[in-house]
Amino acid sequence: MTKLGSGIQHVDIVSALINKTILEHKLPTSYFTKFSSNLEIQQAQHVDSMTGYCQELLSMSLKRLKQSLVSLQNSQNTNKQDVQTWISAALTYQQACKDSVDDRSFLNSDIMEQISRKMDYLSQLGSNTLALVNKMTDQTTASRKLAEDNNVFPTWVSAKDRKLLQAPTVKANAVVAKDGTGNYETISEAIKAASGGRFVIYVKAGVYKEKIRTNKDGITLIGDGKYNTIIVGDDSVRGGSSMPGSATFTVTGDGFIARDIGFQNTAGPQGEQALALNVASDHSVFYRCSMAGYQDTIYAFSLRQFYRECDIYGTIDFIFGNAAAVFQSCTLSLRRPRQGSYNVILANGRSDPGQNTGFAIQNCRIVPSSEFSAAKHSVASYLGRPWKQYSRAIVFESTIDDAIAARGWVEWPGAGAYSKSLYFAEYANAGPGAGTSKRVTWPGFHVIGRDEAVKFTVDRFIGGTSWLPSTGVTFISGLQ
Repeated sequence: MTKLGSGIQHVDIVSALINKTILEHKLPTSYFTKFSSNLEIQQAQHVDSMTGYCQELLSMSLKRLKQSLVSLQNSQNTNKQDVQTWISAALTYQQACKDSVDDRSFLNSDIMEQISRKMDYLSQLGSNTLALVNKMTDQTTASRKLAEDNNVFPTWVSAKDRKLLQAPTVKANAVVAKDGTGNYETISEAIKAASGGRFVIYVKAGVYKEKIRTNKDGITLIGDGKYNTIIVGDDSVRGGSSMPGSATFTVTGDGFIARDIGFQNTAGPQGEQALALNVASDHSVFYRCSMAGYQDTIYAFSLRQFYRECDIYGTIDFIFGNAAAVFQSCTLSLRRPRQGSYNVILANGRSDPGQNTGFAIQNCRIVPSSEFSAAKHSVASYLGRPWKQYSRAIVFESTIDDAIAARGWVEWPGAGAYSKSLYFAEYANAGPGAGTSKRVTWPGFHVIGRDEAVKFTVDRFIGGTSWLPSTGVTFISGLQ
């Protein structure tokens, strides 16, 4: 059971704030259509595209606010981390709308200002709400039994789903095969056929040239191996797509699971931003997968995400977004960037100090790809940079190649002040690139100890005490 402050009165205050924010989200259609009503056709299309994305983001934000309200009103089962996560996500979506407006140079200043002002107002309401939620006190009343494999999967992966992830063979609801030996020849068709509940799709070996987007909950994709079953696309910002729209695979439905499958964007370094994955799925799991791109390979957009034994390839900001995401026992491979550029692995977009988001890299290998190995000392590579003011990233118990520059981390262009408000940390890393004596001396960079590092393990960061109906339970720390 979770209580806020001194009791129900404070829950009522938070609920009232969320209700206010929900009401402010409900904008008439005319609010957005007015922006393009007096424009020429081509410019109107651009504006409609941007406002359409903002409307989608507000819808996603509204969903999470409503979930938070229901959880708070059901005070016997309020889960603090759920509410923190959902309000953090709502703020992320509002910021994403504002970013999309700021990135559109064709918009006149009046349109930009109106939308930005609205997002700032919603974000202020959300930030105030989140600050109150973060003052919740946890009280748990039951004992916790730890599964033997708890060090592999987070607590929120159910026993049934753990068996599904680990089973050598799986009973699928649908089979996809390019040669016609399955129920469907495309993954998109199989997802379209999914009904409620857990829906397992077995995808036979092959290269599937598809652009997939799903908002369905409970989808599982299982392939024949991370390099045998591959979903591939080549959309890019340089090619005319929006950044989020360039993704080969986008999932906004909760509980998404992928195992033994690859996601690729082959636009190349010249394509600029070109996503392989765009993930806004709460409680999502990627197990033994590969993700290959160059700039912005994985958009870990929002909510709780877990990556285990994945191979991830990229150049600049190739893991970015504002999820609470743990990457465990993964291989992060640096590729050759375009001429004159450099490599950055992590670009976390935490924009509010109350958000429970960030990237945790645990027991991973950070290495140059085979194509980049010979040139690794001629191009600078960094662990991360701060996309937003309160960016948070932790690298611990990992092996770091000396392809990573001695300073470790790099500034976001024009955002030097972020060095004071960000939180970047390292703990117990090994390898020729792991030395911290020459790391950046920013106020926000820390070489941390065990007590601090444990906060970013699977149990504490994305599992947490608030997932468990118990009191005073000793957690498996998740540190080696």
